[in-house]
Amino acid sequence: MSNALLSPRSVSVGSRAVLALAATACLALVPACGPSADPNMAGRTPVADKWLQRAKLSYKAGDFDDARDASRQALEAAPRDNDIRILSAKVALTRLDFADVIKLTEGMDTSEAHGLRGRAAWYLGDIEQAADELESMLRDPAVKDPWARDIAGLARRGSGRHPFAMEGGLIASVEMPKVGPILIVPCELEGERILAMVATASGEVVVDSNSRKEPAWVNLRFGDRLEVKDVPALTQDLSAISRQFGAPIKALLGVNLLRHIHVTFDRRGDQFIVRREDPAAPPEASRVPLSYVRGGGMLVRVGTGAGKDESKAPFLVDTSVLFPMALEDELWRKAGLDPAKLNPEPSLGPTMKSGLVPSVKIGGFDLPHIPAVQGAPLGDIRSNVDVDLGGVVGAGLLQAFRVTLGDDGRFMWLEPDPGIGGDELRRPGQQPPSGQGAPPAGAPADGLAPTINRGAPPAAPAMTPDPSPTKKPATPASAAPKAAAPKGATTPAPSATGAKK
Repeated sequence: MSNALLSPRSVSVGSRAVLALAATACLALVPACGPSADPNMAGRTPVADKWLQRAKLSYKAGDFDDARDASRQALEAAPRDNDIRILSAKVALTRLDFADVIKLTEGMDTSEAHGLRGRAAWYLGDIEQAADELESMLRDPAVKDPWARDIAGLARRGSGRHPFAMEGGLIASVEMPKVGPILIVPCELEGERILAMVATASGEVVVDSNSRKEPAWVNLRFGDRLEVKDVPALTQDLSAISRQFGAPIKALLGVNLLRHIHVTFDRRGDQFIVRREDPAAPPEASRVPLSYVRGGGMLVRVGTGAGKDESKAPFLVDTSVLFPMALEDELWRKAGLDPAKLNPEPSLGPTMKSGLVPSVKIGGFDLPHIPAVQGAPLGDIRSNVDVDLGGVVGAGLLQAFRVTLGDDGRFMWLEPDPGIGGDELRRPGQQPPSGQGAPPAGAPADGLAPTINRGAPPAAPAMTPDPSPTKKPATPASAAPKAAAPKGATTPAPSATGAKK
């Protein structure tokens, strides 16, 4: 990994364009229908209320396992309590337990219940029920949900379709161009060869509105072997992203697609692999549970700090930003660093700073001295998401791993790059960073870069869709070649923090 992990422009124009998409998509996160009318609230026992309060706190902290357990206990004590049923359904949606969402809200006629059932039905592929439920929610004049509006329209036009139906081979492997840690995938959109970007913080596929004016059902082909048909796609102007990245990005590949195609992406091996079925567990991989913001943008719980000071929080996984991590101020403090004393980074923005997180734990990996930024422009997302995000995990961190989604996206397998995994992340002789977050003197540039490249980035290589995308056979991480970005490369990338649909 090079010093280019933190691009001076990685949170600039293109990033703000996609952050705007995220903010718009998140507007529906705050229930607009007011407190649920609970005819049984007066009969809620103290025990049920204690379990409910615990479930609320755990949900807010992104501890969805505990939120599920606590809400189950609350339901057992008060099975007809609407507040408990709604919270239980929200927890189930983050865990992709869509059938449970529908069951838990059965018979409820609030706009929030219609919205939850509509999302669950959509992800289950029941597009007619999704249209019915989302339209019912949108009849509430207090609800403004652009995602629901567009998806309801798609669903009404999708009668008889089978979302994400796959034809052709059982597996396809596409070679990704070498452009830093960002995942750019050559593919075909309705027969046209394009470049698409993997965007794990975006719920749906998004196509450039300069070529398609309205949301539509599209077909995607990967390699020459595998086609994914009836893919729902929203629209957005991607020209700012293309200009920033120096490549004609015509689509964002969101998690609703990635879950269905059982994807593996390996930045260092330059591989993007699509499958019809879930793969077998990779050797020497760590199984990392995933959750999703209202079924949309990808979340992972990450530990920062060490020992008794370790703090776990949900992080948005955003493969469209170059930096390894962005942390909220509270987590910087819990990691033993004063945000006010971090290194200013005017090239990233007037409020941006950087430092090294002493310890980051993700799955079975304990990663020391991870570079991160403070002050990333996440205000719109933070104010509308009903979970206390700890920050963002970016492409700069994930490029150290071969990543495979399992169980339809409920977890990911992380295989470390053979040249960067395990103890090798702690370079010989490296000492913990100072209280100011400054990197140790003389640290080599290889591995996870401890500093931010403060110079202006070189021009990104001009890229056009490869007329014949190269296919490579799937290889284990131990055989994956290193493909680190050229020294000094700081190709900027947009942020697909479309944490929701």
